[in-house]
Amino acid sequence: MATLKDVKNKISGVKKTKQITKAMNMVAASRLRGAQGNMDAFRPYAAKFAEVLGSLAGKTGEEANPLLVPREDVKKIHVVLTTSDRGLCGGFNINLTDRAKRFLEEKTAEGDVDVSFTLFGKKGRDWARKKGLTIADEYLGVIGGTFDFSIAANSGRKLIDKFLDGEYDEVYIVYSEFVSAARQVPVMKQLLPIPPIEMAEDETEETDKPYLAEHIAEPSPAELLGELLPRSVFVQIYSALLETSTSEHAARMAAMNNATNACNDMLERLTLAYNKARQAAITAELMDIVGGAEALKG
Repeated sequence: MATLKDVKNKISGVKKTKQITKAMNMVAASRLRGAQGNMDAFRPYAAKFAEVLGSLAGKTGEEANPLLVPREDVKKIHVVLTTSDRGLCGGFNINLTDRAKRFLEEKTAEGDVDVSFTLFGKKGRDWARKKGLTIADEYLGVIGGTFDFSIAANSGRKLIDKFLDGEYDEVYIVYSEFVSAARQVPVMKQLLPIPPIEMAEDETEETDKPYLAEHIAEPSPAELLGELLPRSVFVQIYSALLETSTSEHAARMAAMNNATNACNDMLERLTLAYNKARQAAITAELMDIVGGAEALKG
């Protein structure tokens, strides 16, 4: 049975751990508010950008720009994997790497396919190195901190250039979509060639179908597509980084909250064990005193 000193030391250690997890929870909650604000501010822009792009692409057709034309024989696939640089966020990073792993297994099972990676975050970089995967580029210290649109533009420009040069046949991105503070969903999206924007089909009345505004283009839609299509890739990468960064803070906040609750449960059990041990020690001392008194009487 553990001594009173051992139990007391454990209680002290759990209290210190609780202070750390509670502080980390508060820091994550504060950063989550800022990251979520940036993400919510960018979502309407990304949605409107996609709407305008879909309207222009519908007027010109997929042959208007090489970024819209799918390759007949896909042999070289590139994946942009976004993860965090730090741990202590539950299964956040594992869910993202598992999504990339499943995709890798699906593509390699189809035949002779070469898959390479661009990695945002140390956790994804470490996973790729451990698996012996081909790493084309890596960006550390981005997700979870402060970053601007230039990081998405620089990485997106490299992807577009290599796609046009024939080094990549398809490009995908894996990120964590922020649904709520309690739910973050790993998502894989195709970046290149840019997939057509599909409107939801509705077989009900004509008035119930979604409305897509018709945009008047000046100069021609084909010329505008040449400028907007690359920026569309940048927008999607930047949006994915914002979503993943917000999801990381939410996952860490939830993980630290669970850790704090676990510390409270441990403190209750240790306090009960401490009281039992102390009561047992007091009872033993009383028995010794009573036994000594009886011996003196005898």
